[in-house]
Amino acid sequence: MTGIFRSNNPLNTFLLFVYGILLKFGWLLHHQIPVVHKSDGFLFYQLINSLSPYFNSYPKSYFLIVYLLLFTQAISFNQIIISRRMMQKANYLPAMSYLLITSFFHQWNVLSAPLIINTLLIWIWAKMSNLNLNQHPKSTLFNIGIAIGIAAFFYLPSFAFVILILLSLIITRPIKIAEWLITILGVIIPWYFLASWLFLNNSLYSFSLSGMGVPSITFLSLKSYRSGGVIFIFLLVIIGMSLMRSFMAKQILQVRKNWVLMLVFFIVALGIPFIAMNLDITYWLLALLPASAFIGCAFYYPRFRWIPMVLQWIMVVFVLYMEYFVK
Repeated sequence: MTGIFRSNNPLNTFLLFVYGILLKFGWLLHHQIPVVHKSDGFLFYQLINSLSPYFNSYPKSYFLIVYLLLFTQAISFNQIIISRRMMQKANYLPAMSYLLITSFFHQWNVLSAPLIINTLLIWIWAKMSNLNLNQHPKSTLFNIGIAIGIAAFFYLPSFAFVILILLSLIITRPIKIAEWLITILGVIIPWYFLASWLFLNNSLYSFSLSGMGVPSITFLSLKSYRSGGVIFIFLLVIIGMSLMRSFMAKQILQVRKNWVLMLVFFIVALGIPFIAMNLDITYWLLALLPASAFIGCAFYYPRFRWIPMVLQWIMVVFVLYMEYFVK
């Protein structure tokens, strides 16, 4: 499959859709009703409450929403990588990688707050990666701030992505305090409107936030996360980074900056669950978008074509094992 998705053939969109269905078919067979965790935001809680009367009687119906989100995220993120010319040639390997690694665990195939936030993060990344060419950066930064503020309604620790935006400004643009303040103002605006609405409805003091806290040390054990799969993802990310760096000298400055932003994206997303009340593997889904970009490099750049083919089939075997043999 890595050979098929190395090209930029429009037919690959359909093939990728079928590939993802086949990969995730095992999760469809025993799909679960979404669970609202204590660290989830109030908007996600409201969303699940509104869907449950229609979907809970047939839990597999949730899979349609989940798969459409995952597939559209894979295609959209892949198109941004293509449009920014971040790899030597246009291909569908990052999209394939995203569908592949999100198939590792059932928690990444259930409707969750991080899954919804990933759609917002793709839009944010698209704006950030083209920020230096933007003729109206202040309005774009304001809109990005609003998107982060809304993401925090689904999962409060998403506020930490403000760090990603501020670092992207440092990397891509001359430092201007006004742009920083506009970004922060954008983050605050959704919360201002929320507070105003609660005040007008006389429910301001009864409203409570969840999602922040110190994680229990018991959650830090990789054993509970199916350590083999997690370690393999990290290994592929490191391989992809190493291969990408070997070709980075041939790329233009803006492409190199975008890869630095991708690395920052990955690090921030990895750190976010540590400020939540638990370290459930569900929340590591936020890091899988940038991880898929680096893993796409691990599939694209090796000289010997059999290497990515073997890596991909090892991952497929692991997915099948997790889907059909692990209870």
